[in-house]
Amino acid sequence: MFRLSKAEIFRGKHDFNAVHNHGRSFANHALVLLVVQDERYNGKVGFAAGKKLGGAVVRNRVKRLMRESYRLNKNSLRRDCGMILVGRKFLVTAKFKDAEKAFRDLCRRAKLLKP
Repeated sequence: MFRLSKAEIFRGKHDFNAVHNHGRSFANHALVLLVVQDERYNGKVGFAAGKKLGGAVVRNRVKRLMRESYRLNKNSLRRDCGMILVGRKFLVTAKFKDAEKAFRDLCRRAKLLKP
């Protein structure tokens, strides 16, 4: 039900570049959300954390926060688009509750929540 399978996650650089080049961008203090409406990417998601955030341990923690926020809310999201979540410096020290609130805020602004 709430599991995030490997088939749902963007893996290749080609997919990330396509979403980045053709998608719409929404941002807040914690995240950047890139959304593309394309039948090839229906229901797929990618997670990114740049090296400016810190070392590997810090970047992995940021990606875990984003992944868990997505996983718990994926059933309330529309499945007709692909998205990439990019972590910002705020998530380095943020609690899970703050990360989830920022994610839901971006989904609301991007009109990704089901009616």
